[in-house]
Amino acid sequence: MDTSEHTPGGGVMETVDVDRSDPDYRAWLKEAVRKVQADANRSADTHLLRFPLPEHWNIDLYLKDESTHPTGSLKHRLARSLFLYGLCNGWIRRGKPVIEASSGSTAVSEAYFAKLIGVPFIAVMPRTTSPEKCRLIEFHGGQCHFVDDSRRLYEESAALAAETGGHYMDQFTYAERATDWRGNNNIAESIYQQLRLERYPEPAWIVATAGTGGTSATIGRYVRYMQHDTRICVPDPENSCFFDGWTRHDQLATSDCGSRIEGIGRPRMEPSFVPGAVDRMMKVPDAASVAAVRVLARAIGRKAGGSTGTGLWSAFKLVAEMVERGSTGSIVTLFCDPGDRYLDKYYSDDWLSEQGLDIRPYTETIDHFLATGTWPA
Repeated sequence: MDTSEHTPGGGVMETVDVDRSDPDYRAWLKEAVRKVQADANRSADTHLLRFPLPEHWNIDLYLKDESTHPTGSLKHRLARSLFLYGLCNGWIRRGKPVIEASSGSTAVSEAYFAKLIGVPFIAVMPRTTSPEKCRLIEFHGGQCHFVDDSRRLYEESAALAAETGGHYMDQFTYAERATDWRGNNNIAESIYQQLRLERYPEPAWIVATAGTGGTSATIGRYVRYMQHDTRICVPDPENSCFFDGWTRHDQLATSDCGSRIEGIGRPRMEPSFVPGAVDRMMKVPDAASVAAVRVLARAIGRKAGGSTGTGLWSAFKLVAEMVERGSTGSIVTLFCDPGDRYLDKYYSDDWLSEQGLDIRPYTETIDHFLATGTWPA
């Protein structure tokens, strides 16, 4: 074995070839990766639901129902990718905790995968996270670590990782790179496969709300890679900086407080949010998001979380624009997670009153749109 190497200056320096691979660790790693991949192999694809629109509009609106994943949300895909990424990079180690900064759903999914491979999990979350999400994290064996200021999630997570010798997963940095955006059964490839027998198989728009920004990055990249004409719209809730950062081309944009719509919106421009993968953004009032999920429950008999409402509100507006132009085609938005996680929030009139939110004008806007195809000025 050659134990020498040339220095940049051309001399020769003696080196030592050290093999740090522990056979026990490598055996554990192989089994951990197998378990995570087996979870994907057991999982069927998620449904593409149709929202009922008047037939004569010649426009189809679909919701990609990510609530049917084993952990009940879109974040199951992300958590699986992050665990594979962390394992294959050698970051996740046997017996050491995985720590994540999350507003809830990612933490639920990561707790599931941590339990699957037998490592501890700690979720660092805002104290306002819904009790149902906390219950689900603990059900999967995770611990909840609360902070009062959502802007401290990052530093608190990093500090816990340093203190415990664990791995800070950091979804807000790695979401856009852990997922294979070229295909490999990602959410974008799945959408196009499911639409291939529909009357408008290439959607005019795909609407994807942003928490990490990983989903919009994956879909936007895939669309360009496959040379589709589909455009990507990202709706942003109140108290989030993504819209301002995108419109001003400001990667340093910030917001002073956290989002009321759990799972989306951030107080800073996250590394995984890729502005160039987005064609359009909309700022959506929180009351409009709540109105939209309540209309959805009335239309299809299914309750969804607030982030689904944010996307649906924007999808309705895009449909109205197509109707006004006389365009035909399809639009896809996301059913991100189930509404039973938020019964004490978005489906509670008391919570709306506490938050000072009046959804009636927004409900009237949606009802007017569904009846006429027009969007009130």
